[in-house]
Amino acid sequence: MMVIPAIDLLGGQAVRLQQGRYDAVTVYDADPTSRALAWKGKVPFLHVVDLEGARAGQPVQRETVRAIAKVFGPGLEVGGGVRTRESFEAYLELGAARVVLGSAAVKDAALVRALAVEHPGVVVLAVDGRDGYVAVDGWTQPTRILASELVQSFADVPLAAILYTDVARDGTRAGANVDATAALALQASVPVIASGGVGTLDDLRALAKRGIPACVIGRALYEKAFTLDEAIEAARA
Repeated sequence: MMVIPAIDLLGGQAVRLQQGRYDAVTVYDADPTSRALAWKGKVPFLHVVDLEGARAGQPVQRETVRAIAKVFGPGLEVGGGVRTRESFEAYLELGAARVVLGSAAVKDAALVRALAVEHPGVVVLAVDGRDGYVAVDGWTQPTRILASELVQSFADVPLAAILYTDVARDGTRAGANVDATAALALQASVPVIASGGVGTLDDLRALAKRGIPACVIGRALYEKAFTLDEAIEAARA
């Protein structure tokens, strides 16, 4: 299983939210580029989220993303507020290898489908689940769309992957939702990336044993529950 470290941006700093709540922010690093540089060469992808952009509906932290892309190099996976073709293409111009779209998949499915067809293997579909249903607008707005329904609706387009986040577990280190992730993976035609709740190396081993091909890790790395090298080793189980 591939390990993908995460940098969530708010006010130009690396932070983590708890359960997607913008009133529960922990700042971990005032210089996100230093994190990117420390992880460069150890992993093929770095996951970057513009939290302000996700809430605003358009990218806000573009210059910080640019700086991160410059130091990390190829393999940047970036999202947060990407809801127009212009925003998508702007991230590609910054050097992003993959662009994550979530709310747009619900609000403008035709755009996401078109971008995926025009850029095979570049679009990552973010499926942010809360009690089985998709949440949008930086996880602030619930919908009545089942996560499984959203995945199935994009089964015929050449996505790079599906990023499944259990919102209730994200930023809690309470453990990944292994069963829900594995169930979604069975319904998907592309790799499913696990996200949300990883707190121990055993969480990574559990995901790997269920055949999940990749996992995003944030808070556990920042709080030194384990190192990135240890995570990579555990994910080989």
